[in-house]
Formats: sequence, structure tokens, C-alpha cells
Amino acid sequence: MNMADVILGVQWGDEGKGKIVDSLAKNYDFVVRFQGGHNAGHTLVIDNVKYALHLIPSGILYPQCKNIIGNGVVIDFQALDSEMQQFERLFSTTQNFHSTTGTLSSNSCLIDRLFISNRAHIILPYHVALDRFIENNRAKTKGLEAIGTTGKGIGPSYSDKVSRNGIQVGDIFDEEILHTKLQANLVNLAHLPLAFDIDSMLSEMRGFAKRFAPFVADTTQILWESTRNNKRILLEGAQGSMLDIDHGTYPFVTSSHTGIAGALSGTGLNAHDIDSVIGVMKAYCTRVGNGIFPTELHDEAGRFLQQKGMEFGTTTGRPRRCGWLDLVAIKHAIRFNGCTKLAIMKIDVLDTLHEVKVCVGYEYEGEVIDYMPYNLNVKPIYKSFSGWNGSARVREFSKLHANAKRYIEFIEEYTGSKVWLISTSPEREDIIEIP
Repeated sequence: MNMADVILGVQWGDEGKGKIVDSLAKNYDFVVRFQGGHNAGHTLVIDNVKYALHLIPSGILYPQCKNIIGNGVVIDFQALDSEMQQFERLFSTTQNFHSTTGTLSSNSCLIDRLFISNRAHIILPYHVALDRFIENNRAKTKGLEAIGTTGKGIGPSYSDKVSRNGIQVGDIFDEEILHTKLQANLVNLAHLPLAFDIDSMLSEMRGFAKRFAPFVADTTQILWESTRNNKRILLEGAQGSMLDIDHGTYPFVTSSHTGIAGALSGTGLNAHDIDSVIGVMKAYCTRVGNGIFPTELHDEAGRFLQQKGMEFGTTTGRPRRCGWLDLVAIKHAIRFNGCTKLAIMKIDVLDTLHEVKVCVGYEYEGEVIDYMPYNLNVKPIYKSFSGWNGSARVREFSKLHANAKRYIEFIEEYTGSKVWLISTSPEREDIIEIP
């Protein structure tokens, strides 16, 4: 029996995956984050209160859920400590638990609901410095463009992992091994104008070893055991599919596999464990950082989407670039991920627009194509739809405006994928489920 479902973004990230995971988490025993670092951000809105998640999985507000930070994640311990503290404070003060709403009880604690893989890799101070050094150097190099990274050390940490110089969570409990690895890595950086104090790093790691020891585990074994016991597992991606290191708009991508391959390698599960793959998308497109964005708008419509959609990064606060829905890119992501159904977010943001456009093809080197080429220097071909109003907070498909229904039905027709969920506000309960 397949026990795991996967939530993936099928755009350039920021699709609203956190809300979908939070909405579904009450039906699962485990929620697992499988890639990325604290460059990701999921915002949950519950009873008008916002919770910002960067590393902790989005099932954390449900007491029956065990939340796993998988081996495919790279972890900044300082960032994780700060994030954990907000929930430890919350759990120690909240009363009157209701399992259906996710309200937390005073006796809740993180120790029995959060697990950190001993195989996950650590982000260290030299990763952060190197990230910023490389980005700055790239921006100064003729013919290159800065990636637009968050400068949080994500890429260099993954680079160390791939070059077999990485330091894993399990290493912090053996100071001799940790010292040897740190020393070797600092030698590798000696040619750069960067300086680090190995003693201060070791001291900091001692503190983190004590702090995180109760949470560190062999999470792959936990997941394998859970499948044997017929437990339900929800795998949660961070960035979107178009930022995948292999299948995204390289080099303006993140440093990990954001798609289905990352869900498997970042947890230890295999393809036979997977039941469904849910692709999450906005009703329009956004992108943070640099890189080609075919449907980007630089006009009043783009500003409308940015302001009404509150399109500012959870992690960085940077304004997101906004554009019309690109179904060519989404169909690309659906294919390589094997998405079995779709969740459409922020349909309400399009309310009051007179006209809504969708990209259905590209003009590329004198031809019209319906796929993503290697060089995404393309001109989008649009199909126009009449606008609508009144979709905010609607919870039944029958109550949506006819034009909104046509828009959704066209997405299904073009992509060949069933739309399962539609979000009509940031609030947890404002979701339409289509049987």
C-alpha cells in the first residue's frame, strides 16, 4: 500500500504550499520537509495570526503530527533555534486544544513532534560568507548576472555536500571528527580573502549539540518503520519546480532538487511508497531573484497583483516579480514531477480585473512552441479571459463566478491534470475541494 503523498510547487516558488500542507496535515501522521534550507518560507494564517516557517515542516501546528526535517535539507542551527523558540513559547502558553482546528494545548512540546535527520548537512559561517562573496563576484564579472540568492549559505553548503566535504548533523556529537572536518574545509578556503575562527565555531557547535540532541534521529528508519505500520506521510517541498537544479531555469535556480526526485532522495523513501503528487500553483505567476520570467508584467496589472497578492518574500521581504499564469511552464513541471492533481492558490487575487491572461505557447526562434526550450528567451503567446469578482472566501465551486470556473476548467484542459483544491483567501478554512 502506498503511504506517502507529496506536495510540490510547479512554478518559481511561493505558490502557497504551506497553506495546503497545513490544511491537509490533520489527515497525516508525519509531515516531512525534504530539501532546501532557511531560504524557503511558508506562511500559515490561522485565526488571523501569521506563522512564518523556514525549516520546520508545516504540520507543526497539529499535535498528532510528527514533523521531520529530512536528510535532503541543509540546516543553519541558529535559524532553526530561533524558529523552534517561537513554537516553544506558543506551546507553553496556549490553552484549550482542539485537534480539528489545530489550536495548541499547554502541555504540547516539540521533543515528541520534531525530528532532525542525522544525515542532513549543516550551514556554517564560512558557507554564508562564501555565498555572499561568490554572488558579489558574479555581479562584477562581465557577461554574468548575480543569481539573486538570499545569501544564507545554502548553495555553498550543498556544494560541500556534493564535493564530499560537507559536515552532517551527526558529526556535531563527535568533536574530534568535527574539528578535523572544519580544519580541512578552512584550508580549502585559505586562498580566499575570508577569515574564520575554528575555536569559536567549535564552541558554537558544542552548544548546538546539547540543544538539538533530543531531536536528532535516523529519520529514514523512522519513515521506513512508519510505512510498515501503515502510517500516513506527507512530503513537503520548499522552492518551486522551476527552481530545480536540473529542470529549472538554470543557473537562476536553487541548489537542490525541488521536484519528485528530491522528495525521494531527501527522505529515503522510494517510488513505490508514493501515492499521489499534488502540484501547487498560483492563479498567476511570481518569481523572486533574477532570471528569465517570460510572463512578467511591468505595468499596472503587475503592480495590482503584487499589492493585492501581498507578494513580498516570507524569508527576505523582497518584492516578488509578478506576471500572468504561464501554463507552458506549469505543464513542464507537471510532466517531470508526475503530478496527479493540482491545487490553485490565490484565485481571489484576480478579483476585479477586467481581463485575465494565460500564456499558452511561446514564440521561439521564429516558431511557435508549446514546451520549454533550453534557452528561455521567448515571447509569450496569450489567451485572454473575461474577469470576475466575488471569489474571496468562497468554499463551494458552484458559488464561484462563471468566468472563474471557465478559467479553472481551461487550466485542467491545457495541462491534462485535475484541479482538486482552490484557495480563496490566506485563511486555513477558505478552500474549495472539488471531488
